[in-house]
Amino acid sequence: MYVGTQVGARDDHDFAMWAQLGVNNVCSDPPGETHTWTVDDLKRHREKLESYGITLDMVQLPLSSTPLDRSQSPNIMLGKSPERDREIESVQKLIRNIGEAGIPAAKYNMNIIGIPRSEREKGRGGSSNSTFRWSKMDQDEAPGFWGVVDEDDNWERIDYFLERVVPVAEEAKVRLACHPHDPYTPPGYRGVTRVLGTVEGMKRFVQMRESPYHGLNFCQGTVSEMLDDPGEEIYDVIRWFGSREKIFNVHFRNIRGGKLNFMESFPDEGAVNMVRAAKTYQEVGYKYMLMPDHVPHIDSPDPSGTAFAFCYGYITAVLQALDEPRKQGWTFKDMPRG
Repeated sequence: MYVGTQVGARDDHDFAMWAQLGVNNVCSDPPGETHTWTVDDLKRHREKLESYGITLDMVQLPLSSTPLDRSQSPNIMLGKSPERDREIESVQKLIRNIGEAGIPAAKYNMNIIGIPRSEREKGRGGSSNSTFRWSKMDQDEAPGFWGVVDEDDNWERIDYFLERVVPVAEEAKVRLACHPHDPYTPPGYRGVTRVLGTVEGMKRFVQMRESPYHGLNFCQGTVSEMLDDPGEEIYDVIRWFGSREKIFNVHFRNIRGGKLNFMESFPDEGAVNMVRAAKTYQEVGYKYMLMPDHVPHIDSPDPSGTAFAFCYGYITAVLQALDEPRKQGWTFKDMPRG
């Protein structure tokens, strides 16, 4: 278990900065349109990162968190054939290329409406923080061009995709990490019942087309957004998925609040005890990246870089604190108090 990032590099200085900050593992994409990446494109990108001392753990498939009108592969979640078959064939080829390039994992989303949010609010020290207040949303907003997508429709489209890509991932030895739906929304919002917006839906998902290469980009922030009391409930959710080895990446993010009423926050100020969460990942044998995915907007000449640097340092410190008892050979009763 180690610190990572998925922030898009603005230029090569960011690669050097991450290495200097001790962020030596990343999810990072080569240039160009995703569907067109060749083995050589992926290898060149991996080797470039390695020249900075950074390991390329993961890339993004052309199924992102954006709404379908901006998706690179809209027909997969529209359920529109034969167009979706052509998109899936392209994804299959891409997975094989990722494996041949020596990259062990790829993340993706099965999204239709994107990431709904209400207006930003002031957070700690006047930062600008993302929120979701159901009471402030247009709860009767009309469906988009996708129309009405009920629970059965959603599961059919997801299973159609999994049936065709999971065997390819097994063959290529590439772990496929799916992000849950962010945030939970009541059934039928904007015409869509989001089946990966609940813990039970996520459990059903990982048990479909069962494979050690089929799992989750486990966004702890998003999962917390599904819970009434994330500060108490999140640890058992981590245990359920982690003990089954279904967590392939962790978005180590905190929130203030809970289901249908939350603000994204810095890791040290939210509802979840992040040290306890990290210890839970350790207990279940999780062995990949812990990364921040969203951060509050702050006042700084480099707002994003500074906020993310804080999070990298926080995660590094948490990991060092968890590892110290093992290095010292302490048992729980031996650990310092105070």
